[in-house]
Amino acid sequence: MTGAVLSKSPTGISGFDDVTLGGLPAGRPTLMCGAAGCGKTLFAMTFLVEGVLKYGEPGVLVSFEESAEDLAANVASLGYDVMSLIDEKKLAIDHVKIDPAGIEDTGEYDLEGLFVRLDHAIKSVNAKRVVLDTLEALFASFPDAVLLRTELRRLFDWLKERGVTAIVTAERGTGDPNRLTRHGIEEYVSDCVILLDNRVENQVATRRLRIVKYRGSAHGTNEYPFLIDTTGISVLPITSAGLAHLTSSDVISTGIADLDSMLGVGGYFVGSSVLVSGLAGTGKTTFAAKFVEARCALGERTLWYAFEESPEQIVRNMRSVGVDLAHCLDGTLRIESARPSFFGLEMHLARMVRDIDLFKPSAVVIDPISSLRGVESEVHATLLRLVDLLKSRGITAVFTSLSSIDQASSLNDRSISSLMDTWISLSHIETNGERNRLVYVLKSRGMDHSNQVREYQISNEGIAMVPAYIGAGGVLTGSARLAQEAQERDQSAARDELVMQKKRELARRRKAVEQQVAELQSALNAEASELDALIEQSDEHKRLHEADRDRMAQLRRTKE
Repeated sequence: MTGAVLSKSPTGISGFDDVTLGGLPAGRPTLMCGAAGCGKTLFAMTFLVEGVLKYGEPGVLVSFEESAEDLAANVASLGYDVMSLIDEKKLAIDHVKIDPAGIEDTGEYDLEGLFVRLDHAIKSVNAKRVVLDTLEALFASFPDAVLLRTELRRLFDWLKERGVTAIVTAERGTGDPNRLTRHGIEEYVSDCVILLDNRVENQVATRRLRIVKYRGSAHGTNEYPFLIDTTGISVLPITSAGLAHLTSSDVISTGIADLDSMLGVGGYFVGSSVLVSGLAGTGKTTFAAKFVEARCALGERTLWYAFEESPEQIVRNMRSVGVDLAHCLDGTLRIESARPSFFGLEMHLARMVRDIDLFKPSAVVIDPISSLRGVESEVHATLLRLVDLLKSRGITAVFTSLSSIDQASSLNDRSISSLMDTWISLSHIETNGERNRLVYVLKSRGMDHSNQVREYQISNEGIAMVPAYIGAGGVLTGSARLAQEAQERDQSAARDELVMQKKRELARRRKAVEQQVAELQSALNAEASELDALIEQSDEHKRLHEADRDRMAQLRRTKE
């Protein structure tokens, strides 16, 4: 017999419902604990407001620290108009002021007064969701642990009896790292416990969320970074990479026709990950911009994450190489810029996930990933999760990376090259006092590709590949290539002239030989005619001689 599935109430918070496999336990209280500044109140308020806006479930907030006006002002930065919801009787906020100095613990103190006020608030809006913020203010005058536990259980049982989905916030305990709350009791009487944390590492703060327990339901057990900004709260539900994504055989252009010809299928596979690495000044951003321009020309949404330049600077710089991105910013292109040190790795990843879910692009550019700072293993893990996210959504991604002089040993390239489907390497070569740019395809999974090293030029008309020239000393570029080509043209012209001379000499000799042959033929014909005349004379002599003999024979017969 299959047991009943636990009913869940979706929070409407991006990513959180994925982690909890549906939301918070419906009709049950959830304990949300954490230190000051980790976002407990904003999380709880979002749960209430999203419940009204998305799911039509009115809510009640009982605050022991802040007034309704203060709470409304605090969440206004998230785009929520709390006061209008209160006016529409969809949300109720009750500010309960508790003065610990005025409370005397007689051993019979209970929460009946709170239950009366809370019951009235629930009935006033027919609430389905309830938030109590925070427990510490309510139980500050409970020195007796037994009494505290009893009243906590009464509170949680009362909420269950009313069938409301509740969030009760509590402060993080101090001293003992295993104590989630200040009293260390709340987590034991709660059906679901969520721990929020605002951790500072290398002077960068990152908010994280962990589901400590969730009775009756499977759930994600790892730590998940979450982001609070003007768009609300978003939780990053990805903690590890998977390999179950679908692949596509469709092809999209790189934006550079000559580069397309170097790839066996004529471009990148849709949903693939592409690395464009190279030294400073090789045009990595320009290659990415040509790809973006091609996508925008087809009306495909593209998201560009820039870690070194502002959107305005990118647009201006790309205009100098014939790439006009300004007209793409009308809706097909979105450029998000942030300094790498502004967030930690997980927060950068959380921002990207949120933006991708909201903008729904078909292509993404990250320029450059080499700016991300952190332990190599952490950077690799972050990029692995990002690549997995993009592949799972069928998004084609172009990553740029600044390489060291020795690209073969570049730490950045080696750490992520195995994640990439196509790797395009850009480099410099210095010859005859000038630097020239080279491009070659190091790898491209699933397709044949050129093994040639191609020179390319960047001008105000964009990127143009120069036909590969490989001389005796290797690949020639720039003026060396032009000089060698000029020398070869001269040598070719000289060979052509020598051929023409040989042809003329042969024609002259052929004519002389033909004339000699004609003369010899004429002499031969004369000799033949002379011979024929002699033969004819000889035959005539023989005929006359025979005739004479016949006459003499006739005369003798006559005499006889």
